[in-house]
Amino acid sequence: MGRIFKSAALALALMGALSGVALAQKTEVRIGVALEPPILDPTAGAAEAIDIVVYQNIFEGLTSIDENGAVQPGLASEWTISDDNLTYTFKLHEGVTFHDGSAFDADDVKFTFDRILAADSVNAHKELYTDIESVTVVDPFTITFKLKKPVGLFLFNLGRGDAVIVALESADNNATTPIGTGPFAFVQWDKGNRVLLERYEPYWGELPALTKATYRFIGDTAAMTSALLAGDIDGTNNFAPDSLAVFEGNPQFKVLVGTTEGETILGTNNRKAPFDNLKVRQAMAHALDRKAIINGATYGYGTPIGAPFAPHNAYYVDLTNTYPYDPEAAKELLAEAGYPDGFSATLKLPPLGYARLSGQIIASQFAAVGIKLELINVEFAQWLQDVYTNHDFDLTIISHVEPFDIGNYANPDYYFGYDNPEFQALIKTLNETVDDAKRKELAIEAQTILAKDAVNGYLFELAQTGVWNAKLAGMWQNSPIEGLVLRGVHWVE
Repeated sequence: MGRIFKSAALALALMGALSGVALAQKTEVRIGVALEPPILDPTAGAAEAIDIVVYQNIFEGLTSIDENGAVQPGLASEWTISDDNLTYTFKLHEGVTFHDGSAFDADDVKFTFDRILAADSVNAHKELYTDIESVTVVDPFTITFKLKKPVGLFLFNLGRGDAVIVALESADNNATTPIGTGPFAFVQWDKGNRVLLERYEPYWGELPALTKATYRFIGDTAAMTSALLAGDIDGTNNFAPDSLAVFEGNPQFKVLVGTTEGETILGTNNRKAPFDNLKVRQAMAHALDRKAIINGATYGYGTPIGAPFAPHNAYYVDLTNTYPYDPEAAKELLAEAGYPDGFSATLKLPPLGYARLSGQIIASQFAAVGIKLELINVEFAQWLQDVYTNHDFDLTIISHVEPFDIGNYANPDYYFGYDNPEFQALIKTLNETVDDAKRKELAIEAQTILAKDAVNGYLFELAQTGVWNAKLAGMWQNSPIEGLVLRGVHWVE
């Protein structure tokens, strides 16, 4: 009996130890993402896939953007702003180190912004920072920015992935071996497969609960579904809406449906006929049945939009009724524009599910009013070359995922080629306005102009549809900025 008792006790102890090991292992997470980043330096590339891995995980900025899109302190603990809104003085956290052990100080901040503004800069959004006149190191932990003119979004822009702080010693290698100040350090990148991060134990702020994070690249929905069901990954931040039914109601998973900054548009080449004719663009707007597009392309998860602005933004105004779905009105406008029998055009579609599904639906809707579309499927690299760079297109479908990117419409060289001096002046005023109430008024005016001009077909705001292990918590439900922030993610029992 004694031996049996001891054996049972030993077994119980062993079970307890193994249980403890199992619990200890719940500090790791494996995340499936659809796109592999081309590089890992967010200051040198525009792809959202970069920020999904590194933003607020490996790299940090002077400020940070929270889940609600609000500006919070980052590497800067506090700041003061001069009465004329031209001088910002930042106090920096002390005791911060980069992942190679080198110390962070004001010289790194100056280096970062000198690099962004350099003539040979490859920063994808250098234009956001060109109103910086000077960056001056006051002391190792105080730095001053002098602006050429007030910039209403200056603090927000400092919190973007484009402005994360990098070090002179490691910046040139960040594309493949990123070194930042964040709570997670880069370990390895197995191209075509995964990126591995580990918690940076000397991190200056509160340590995250996770000790390891693995990003696995799984571009196929069926493969992502299988990986989730098999437990090979613990979740994904943006799962295909058409397959969500597999996980809804399954107690092993939680489905998080939130909003993004992804305004999905029927991109229109305003430079060329017949799209340079306002009546043609108005006709196309009347031919769009947003409800049918949303149901068919996003399985009901998208939110209709009438202008290029996110519905969750405090400045948003609902303009979806500017040109309501009305095929007969579309036909009349086409006739007035000189196209009584309609016309033919091409629609170039990148390899994104929502784009290609929307394209099929829109082609049917346009055919009903006499517009015959040829659908051309292209790979994303070709889309970037043909549409975004060379402006060789009639129509396209894409989601613009960057926050507050309405300013793109003030750039006549942007791919859809909208050239309106009145709008350009309005955006200039908006960008230089700091008062929030006035900014909202100007933003609503800007949205109204774009809606009335039917610059593009404004379709829907992409939803963020995450699927996660039911015991995982702390993921952002909404996506007010590009990224998949890990600092609050943790396991619960």
